[in-house]
Amino acid sequence: MNILGISAFYHDSASCLVVDGEIVSAAQEERFTRKKHDHSFPKNAVNYCMNDNGILINDVDIIAFYEKPFIKFERILETYLQYAPFGVLSFMKSMPIWIKQKLWMKDYIKTILNFERKIVFCEHHEAHAASAFFPSPYKEAAFLTVDGVGEWTTTSYGVGKENKIEIYEELKFPHSLGLLYSAFTYYTGFKVNSAEYKVMGLAPYGEPKYKDLILSELINLKEDGSFVMNMDYFDYCIGLKMTNSRFDKLFGSRPRKSESLLTQKDMDIACSIQAVTEEIMLKMAKYVGNKTNKKNICLAGGVALNCVANGKILKEKIFENIWIQPAAGDAGGAIGAALLAWHQYLDKPRIANNKNDSMKGAYLGPEYNNDKICEYLKKHNIKYTELKTDEIPEKIADLIAKENVIGWFQGRMEFGPRSLGSRSIIGDARSQKMQEKMNLKIKYRESFRPFAPSILLEKVSNYFDIDKESPYMLLVANVKKELQREMSIEEKKLFGIAKLNVVRSAIPAVTHIDYSARIQTVSRENNQLYYDMIKKFDEKYGCPVIINTSFNVRGEPIVCTPQEAYVCFMRTEMDYLIMGNFLLDKRQQKPLGKDIDWRKEFELD
Repeated sequence: MNILGISAFYHDSASCLVVDGEIVSAAQEERFTRKKHDHSFPKNAVNYCMNDNGILINDVDIIAFYEKPFIKFERILETYLQYAPFGVLSFMKSMPIWIKQKLWMKDYIKTILNFERKIVFCEHHEAHAASAFFPSPYKEAAFLTVDGVGEWTTTSYGVGKENKIEIYEELKFPHSLGLLYSAFTYYTGFKVNSAEYKVMGLAPYGEPKYKDLILSELINLKEDGSFVMNMDYFDYCIGLKMTNSRFDKLFGSRPRKSESLLTQKDMDIACSIQAVTEEIMLKMAKYVGNKTNKKNICLAGGVALNCVANGKILKEKIFENIWIQPAAGDAGGAIGAALLAWHQYLDKPRIANNKNDSMKGAYLGPEYNNDKICEYLKKHNIKYTELKTDEIPEKIADLIAKENVIGWFQGRMEFGPRSLGSRSIIGDARSQKMQEKMNLKIKYRESFRPFAPSILLEKVSNYFDIDKESPYMLLVANVKKELQREMSIEEKKLFGIAKLNVVRSAIPAVTHIDYSARIQTVSRENNQLYYDMIKKFDEKYGCPVIINTSFNVRGEPIVCTPQEAYVCFMRTEMDYLIMGNFLLDKRQQKPLGKDIDWRKEFELD
């Protein structure tokens, strides 16, 4: 039986195909349209999922949609009525698309996909919970879902057992940890629903000077992690902004303008909201642990992408094990909806592995074999060297050791926001200059942004204070004390971005200024070639860690096709590109003809 899961029209539209209970394909619409966080109906992603598995729309038995439009519309109407006549501009802007399209989702899906069979709808946080528990390796587990808002729910927890999930309690709109964090994303000058991770990356440069102010004025936090927000300071219920003039007065200034200079105050603001978020998530996790008495917890929802908070939950040992949906945001709702239809709607059994999850390393997207890559290279007269597969690990390891920056394009594309060794840019984690070089000359982004390490799974505890796998780059842990470098008195006096270039460990390029790192553990089972390359680097150069960042530039989705990989390679200062078995040296390439400054094509958030 074929079940097609769909998430659309809010953030990161996506599609997933589940065949007889197995996740076989999944992709975000942005990968095909090249519009970052594309929220339009994921027709291209749907077509990919079907074409990848050789099926037609008539072969799909059920389409599962990730939320209930009528309940969401009810929340929107009730909210506007509560604040009327304020919010009329926002109301007038949002109503046409609801009346014409979103409210009639069943008819819309039937029409746009020419589909005549069963369509089922689940609630937004049910989809998140299903995406958290059903692909996990656990037979039983607690789950916690935290995001901006679905229909009414902003946070939920409950228990998954065998092939069923049950939500125990929920927090409702407008009281939302996700929207609170987004409000501070807006206030610090970053793009809402896109750049919350920048606030998390900026936080270690500041001090939590405003934490008490947030807890005393903006939210009333309870011991169980629930809270009530003081809506006098927020505008997101009915306005076109996240915060208002009262918020500005409370923090002493208007929101930072996008692209303007970051100040120490911005860093302190980021540090403060991150500290509040971690405290709330810890309280929630402890409450869920006490209420469910389960040893495992599964996380989903956009806030579950806050890997620093996830790392704090793991470190507190509230649960024995933690598993986080790699596409924790709305894209993962497509997976949750499809699995919920299979297990809960159809009552089909579920077999948990206890060791491995069923996400297949999140390698669920498009793949281009050597024939396709070679066809592209020859068509455009691009110079390359063809390697044997068993030559790739050592060749790339040697290039990394010489401080080259390399585009790595192999196998099936990752599903979710992280590059995990399929569409990655890689480099030497030991290099003191690599972070700045990759940020400013490759990624063309803010210099403060940290890079993640990819490390051999069996070596992770030798380098980091963690004894669990982290295959999806969703846990943060500190570099081992013995690998850290003690800062001088003068270095400790530095503030803000001045801290950036201080060498802090034996792997400085992936060590953030608070000695932490966002870790990806790599196993041979999930990604053989990537594992073999890192293992060869370890064997020859004594380090099982490399830099891994997403294969894209600022404002652009991760590359999907060989053409996108080549153009990104040519428009940046990468040194080499390995696509399949074909190695490209930048020095041998002709400049792109009639090229433009691509950075002007994308909105810089």
